[in-house]
Amino acid sequence: MKKTYPLHVEGKHPDRLLEATKHEIRKYIKREQNKPRPAGVDFWDFDCKFGSSAATAESIHPGALTERINAYAAEKAESFYVELIAKPGVRKPRAASPASADEHHED
Repeated sequence: MKKTYPLHVEGKHPDRLLEATKHEIRKYIKREQNKPRPAGVDFWDFDCKFGSSAATAESIHPGALTERINAYAAEKAESFYVELIAKPGVRKPRAASPASADEHHED
C-alpha cells in the first residue's frame, strides 16, 4: 500500500478523519497478515516508510507508525504519506543463554 492521507477535509471532523485513517491502515495490515504464507515462512513482516510525501518518506518500524501519525496530526500537518509492503519473515531460533543453562545444572 502506497498512499497519501489528508488530515484536513472540509466537512469532516479532523479527529474522526484521523481515526478512520488509522483504522484503514490497521485493516490493511490485518488483511495482509491473514493471507496464506509460502512454505518456510513463519509470518508476514512489513517494510514501512512514513513522511510528509513519497520523496521525503523514511523507513520506520511498523510499530512506531501510529506514534508518527499522531505526531503529524499534533503538528497540524496537511497530509502524510505511508508505504507498507508485506514481505515474508522467518523467526530466528533463540540462542540458549548461559544463565538459563546454569539453572538446569544446579546440584
